[in-house]
Amino acid sequence: MISVIIPSYNEEENIAAAASEISGVMEKTGEDYEIVFVDDGSKDKTWEKILAVSGEKIRGLRFSRNFGKEAAIRAGLDSALGDAVVVIDCDLQHPPEAIPEMLEKWRGGADVVEGKKSFRGREAKSYGFLANIFNSMMSRATGFDMSNASDFMLLDRKAVEAVRLYGEGGSFFRALAQFVGFNTETVEYEVSARERGKGKFTFGSLFSCAVKTIASFTDFPLYIGLFAGAGTCIAAAVLFVLKLFKVQLGSFDGAEIAIIFLGGLILCATGALGFYLSRIYEEVKKRPKYIIFGDTRDREVKK
Repeated sequence: MISVIIPSYNEEENIAAAASEISGVMEKTGEDYEIVFVDDGSKDKTWEKILAVSGEKIRGLRFSRNFGKEAAIRAGLDSALGDAVVVIDCDLQHPPEAIPEMLEKWRGGADVVEGKKSFRGREAKSYGFLANIFNSMMSRATGFDMSNASDFMLLDRKAVEAVRLYGEGGSFFRALAQFVGFNTETVEYEVSARERGKGKFTFGSLFSCAVKTIASFTDFPLYIGLFAGAGTCIAAAVLFVLKLFKVQLGSFDGAEIAIIFLGGLILCATGALGFYLSRIYEEVKKRPKYIIFGDTRDREVKK
């Protein structure tokens, strides 16, 4: 069986189309399949639309509130019954037509098949610029090439179970899927235009995701104070030498410059430590990543 996981947040306009197109593609593959919509606490009629399309091959999970896309993907992975799991966006910007090629590479021995963007579509230039910065930061933080990575991905059952071993709350699916290793291949695709609804990613969500991922995959920011301290010592030595040779330093003398510089470094180092402490605080609380409020397998769930 193949499981197709579709995280959905305020996607009432896309549920029926996604169910129809993905079902059509899966029927042509000849594989037994299930489609699992995960309603991430939508404020529109997304859940009602999921109930309307649910049946033998299609089911849905509903969060009690908005927990975020990463939690929705994790809930889908936890619930999936398939020997392989495909994660795809509800807005169909990830083309379902690429799924058969993913399945072919999976049957050929790949444990993870990543969807790589060959063309980003007609997205706004400002978003593309921010996305490139975000992907560059992710690549540096994780040590993997995330330049054209996406959540459009197929995972073999053993890769799914490996991802589920990681219990941290701030996990980043596309990076974690690479981090667990296994035999990985890629499928290139062009991002389709969004025909219905509005995109959910903003500058704020990209920034938040970037910061959390950096904290999850690297402790480099904790060493910023150390490197900056070394630079401060060198700068202090230079200022001392300049003072010995009576070089004029304008309206500031060496002591004032050193104090200001040191103050900035202390604040930077304290900020980095504070952020990691906040991440530790979130993890030790052991709160659930999500709460299931509804499941279409329970036919008593009220619409």
